[in-house]
Amino acid sequence: MDKSTAPCFVKSMFGAIAPRYDFLNRLLSLRQDVYWRRRLIDALCVPESGCILDAACGTGDVIIEILSRKNTPKVVGIDFSPEMLAIAQKKIAAAPPGRGAFLLAADALDPPFAGESFDAVTIAFGIRNITARQKAMERFREILKPGGMLAVLELATPADERLRRLYLLYFAKILPAIGGLFSKNMRAYRYLPASVLGFPRPAEFAALMRGAGFTDVKWLDLTAGIATLYTGRKK
Repeated sequence: MDKSTAPCFVKSMFGAIAPRYDFLNRLLSLRQDVYWRRRLIDALCVPESGCILDAACGTGDVIIEILSRKNTPKVVGIDFSPEMLAIAQKKIAAAPPGRGAFLLAADALDPPFAGESFDAVTIAFGIRNITARQKAMERFREILKPGGMLAVLELATPADERLRRLYLLYFAKILPAIGGLFSKNMRAYRYLPASVLGFPRPAEFAALMRGAGFTDVKWLDLTAGIATLYTGRKK
């Protein structure tokens, strides 16, 4: 895919698959996506008076986990897909009374916030859709308060060779067929494995985080390396 057209394609793709997005996430990951998001939220260390930004928030699953598992009074979600945000808004409206989040249509590559606005920034399954990843993370660092935390959750491929072969078979053949059947958008579920296979290995991505100015960068393999959780801090 031509990188110059990728952002427009990705935006239209997510808009098209939004109605079936949550269902297919649960089905295609065998509900592991729920576990992965909980590990992401558990890793956050944020003061009770703090503020969290969820970049590329999609249908709001990370936000819902934050509202149910953290006492943070303020949560903001941004996404460039109006269709995804509409679903997120419905889910947030059903959250317990007194718990809510502010949603904004914006690109995660350039969040429209002043410097030192947030105690933590999260992005789940979204950084691989951004071509200029280090630039995006530099912007995340700018809007974090000193000592603030960046947590990135992303799909990966297992390091074990035998498991990797089985996983790639599933990824290349079975996942696009199931995803295309239910979403009626085969192209979207062919893009997914291609985007994951093209994503840097953990050590490489951790180096990008350090290059963006983050310290104490760590990563944790989840579910035999099918997903990876990265964390880092602003000095």
